[in-house]
Amino acid sequence: MAAGNIDEVVDGLAEVVRDARRDGDRIGYFAALYRQVTVEVRTAIHQGQFDDGARMDRFDTYFGNRYFAAYDAWRRDRSGPRCWREAFGLLDDSDTVIVQHLLLGVNAHINLDLAVAAARTCPGASIHALRRDFLLINDILGRVVLEVQDSIDALSPLLSLLDRIGARTDERILDFSIRRSRQEAWHDAVLLAGQTEEEQAETIERLDIRAAVLARLIARPGGLVRPALELISATESDDVPAVVAHLDRAMERPAARRSTDD
Repeated sequence: MAAGNIDEVVDGLAEVVRDARRDGDRIGYFAALYRQVTVEVRTAIHQGQFDDGARMDRFDTYFGNRYFAAYDAWRRDRSGPRCWREAFGLLDDSDTVIVQHLLLGVNAHINLDLAVAAARTCPGASIHALRRDFLLINDILGRVVLEVQDSIDALSPLLSLLDRIGARTDERILDFSIRRSRQEAWHDAVLLAGQTEEEQAETIERLDIRAAVLARLIARPGGLVRPALELISATESDDVPAVVAHLDRAMERPAARRSTDD
């Protein structure tokens, strides 16, 4: 699949989520998070929050197509970027917990795809004009991931064990991981925007290798994290379609709460 604009990105992600709910496929975990972020970005574009809404539409479309290309390559012949192969390769592993699947998707999409999409949208010196809009997405991501984190807490009652053993260095593991990754992605985007095609290919290869190494650490952590994850896995929901549906409704719950409060 390939999107021509942000509306088609949202539609494509919704299709992935629908198929995942039908098939009981954990690929729907990250797709549900990503769909909601994209919907919020689209809303911000329509509300004029970005300096250049048309540019942000192009940016988000390039970004989404990176995910779709990795998804299609994996489905076709188990190929694609290393970091996405690491993420997709654990979809059938019932011992990998919900938050790990989300972090594996976040790692691949932000530590590799985001910088590539930004540099393609704004090559050369024009990359610097993108900075404010690029950073504005952090606020949108933060709002979505807080709601998704609450969804995970409801599905995975022992997730707080990661706090107790010091594995989480922030109150919200998803928010912390995304914010740090996006800071690095901006520097990588500026680097890529100023490079030749040959240099870009080398940089993208390096970013993919780094993200793949991080994916392995997320998937197979050492120390006390491993037994904690085993306990978390034993107590969280194993109903994949229900988990996908729950995650995909994360942004509906705060709206419902606001309506009730009114």
